Amino acid sequence: MSEPATERPPLEGPGCSLHEPFALQVLGDEMEPELPDRCVIIVEPTDRCRDGMFVFVEVEGVRWLRQYRHDADGERLVACNPLYPQIDLKGLEWQVLGVVIQRNIRRQVKHYRYTAEPEADPGGMTDATGSA
Repeated sequence: MSEPATERPPLEGPGCSLHEPFALQVLGDEMEPELPDRCVIIVEPTDRCRDGMFVFVEVEGVRWLRQYRHDADGERLVACNPLYPQIDLKGLEWQVLGVVIQRNIRRQVKHYRYTAEPEADPGGMTDATGSA
């Protein structure tokens, strides 16, 4: 007699596929000119980000591609295109799903290399819950 199958949480399982970079296609002009409509991006799965990173996040159940900003004005997600409003993260449930590490626009590749944490700010990374 076999044992009953147990359900696994959606982000756990055997192997490392959930921790491998993945590709997404940008749809829309919210991140133009940096990440224009139809460009392909590579996302490195992580639950941490720092100010200035391009991030793939989930806010209140909706997934967004935005630039994460954290400064004296608080934490927010900003579209590169000024026609779109920023998303103030204060009081919202949100989670970082990954950071953009590469974009491809008609075979022109750009890599995003985020430097190590500044020594003056050892708490500069923000975890998936938005707390430092």
